[in-house]
Amino acid sequence: MIRFVLLTIFFILGSTTLFAQTEIAEVGVNSLNYNDFGVRFLINVVTIFILARIIYFSRHRNTDFLFTLMLFNVVNFLICLLLSQATLEVGFAFGLFAIFSIMRYRTVTLPVKEMGYLFLSVATGLINALALPSGEYWILIIANVFILLLTFILEKVTLSGNNKTKDIIYERIDLIKPEKREEMIADLRERTGLDVQTVEILNINFLKDIAEIKIRY
Repeated sequence: MIRFVLLTIFFILGSTTLFAQTEIAEVGVNSLNYNDFGVRFLINVVTIFILARIIYFSRHRNTDFLFTLMLFNVVNFLICLLLSQATLEVGFAFGLFAIFSIMRYRTVTLPVKEMGYLFLSVATGLINALALPSGEYWILIIANVFILLLTFILEKVTLSGNNKTKDIIYERIDLIKPEKREEMIADLRERTGLDVQTVEILNINFLKDIAEIKIRY
């Protein structure tokens, strides 16, 4: 999934360079506007801090993914903004695309919600780095506020039913069979006192006769 995100970034960069090549050739080397860089960077950092630290981390408490969200966003922002200011050959941009296409990223499977947060992290970096000419920052601010509000509201909606999850080490391995799922849920309800709705088998250890499960209650 991370490989796909990086491929998308460099494909966008290559396309942007291709369409901007004629204009850059006429104007000359495009110098970096430090005031524009500072304002965009501030907007981006504030946005990703609210998204990752306040909205995501306050509910999910995953420090590793908090680190990933902020790092992906800031590095993606810097790459897009700095490369957009340089006069690049089209072949160079597509060369980067080819390099990342052959690299392999071995990561654990991301849950759907974390994947959505990662997409938002990358997307806000792209928007804040490349969207709109300098000076029209109020449009960027409105776009970022809209993304944050939408994420916050959706988080509230998904938690409105008071559904929570908990990982449990379960020793009754005879009940992990699909045909005994209802019996397993009944046993968990009796032993935990929770209104268990669904059970997901995460890992099975036949040597110790235990299973790691996730319950939703």
